[in-house]
Amino acid sequence: MDGTEGNAEQPAERSHRSSVSSVGARAADVLVYLADDTVVPLAVENLPSLSAHELHRAIREVLQLPDSALEAFALWLVSPLLDEPSLQFRRNVFFPKRRELQIHDEEVLRLLYEEAKGNVLAARYPCDLEDCEALGALVCRVQLGPYQPGQPTACTLREKLDSFLPAHLCKRGHRLFAALRGRAAKAGTDEQGLLNAYRKVKEVVSSDSEWEASLRTHYRAYLLKCHELPFYGCAFFHGEVDKPTQGFLHRGGRKPVTVAINLEGVHVIDSREKHVLLGLRFQELSWDHTSPEEEESVLWLEFDGHNEGTPVNRLLKVYSKQAELMSSLIEYCIELNQAAEPAAPQESLTGPAGGPGSSAPPTQRPQLRRQSSVVCSRIQHLSTIDYVEEGEQIKRVKPKRTTSFFGRQLSMGQGSYTVVQPSESLEQS
Repeated sequence: MDGTEGNAEQPAERSHRSSVSSVGARAADVLVYLADDTVVPLAVENLPSLSAHELHRAIREVLQLPDSALEAFALWLVSPLLDEPSLQFRRNVFFPKRRELQIHDEEVLRLLYEEAKGNVLAARYPCDLEDCEALGALVCRVQLGPYQPGQPTACTLREKLDSFLPAHLCKRGHRLFAALRGRAAKAGTDEQGLLNAYRKVKEVVSSDSEWEASLRTHYRAYLLKCHELPFYGCAFFHGEVDKPTQGFLHRGGRKPVTVAINLEGVHVIDSREKHVLLGLRFQELSWDHTSPEEEESVLWLEFDGHNEGTPVNRLLKVYSKQAELMSSLIEYCIELNQAAEPAAPQESLTGPAGGPGSSAPPTQRPQLRRQSSVVCSRIQHLSTIDYVEEGEQIKRVKPKRTTSFFGRQLSMGQGSYTVVQPSESLEQS
């Protein structure tokens, strides 16, 4: 594209400043932010008539990315108030994980790695401690090079913990970080978990001078580990949900949540506690949104549940100004899944393309089956509505319904969502 120039070497502050500034009668500087906080400045002619596809191509040319980046990345407008949005070059939420495994270009893998790492460190991707250590070890390998006995020590890692592990763990006085409180050498051994994981990172057989050339295998290993998370590659939205009433005064209130939506389903994540409150595949839910003029916009999620052992249909209200956008994204993801061809068997990153730097398939229990895993749903922390006909709230009775309260649901393919059937043996009270 004519007039395109710039590089991605200088860091940029992601303030509320716009990504566009005028430099002439017809030209403008466009600042495009990458996942690693670098910026790509582009001098663009006749910006108002420039299409998103042309801008995407200009960025790929500056970064010298291959054609595989066309579908892997998308342009995002990001701003708390959407008044002066920043333009970001980030992973495309509609790009399937199985397609990501087919990428071999190191720079594309690096950009995907940087974005995934940022989401892990910011706890937008909640992870269990053992996964944090495994992912942190790969970050150590990328930033510090191959593990060398005796260096770095646990004390060295402690100085940069927030570069390897989520910040909220560093602040809570977790057992792993007890040394931060100055408990001498004994407390310092708590960093041993990260150090042990770093020691176990496998290396490509090469000379010490060629270690940088093997980074691709570690980028891929990091992404493969993130693929185990059901919310990998999602788009994030802000909202609130009702808290369960507590105490004799029936105090409730609301808690802030993040709603994560990808091609696999919807996850409601506690923004403060950094764990999943509700995770639903598209086969497990019905949904809709309401945007009344005088009340708050709400995304409604309906799913099967139990009320004191009795099957019921449950409704979760997510209060959010982005309710309509979330509803549209859910619908579009379902349409894409229904139109997609049957997925090919997932490639392994431990094969020839992945190299020996990739981790072996885990022999432990799958993550979702771990007791108290942060990725498991915590329905008890949510206030839901169990309903009967006409959407009437109930407490202890089985709803006499034969259809979903909402008509918007995945209608094709086999799924586990079933509407509770009427029972003549139970009466409403």
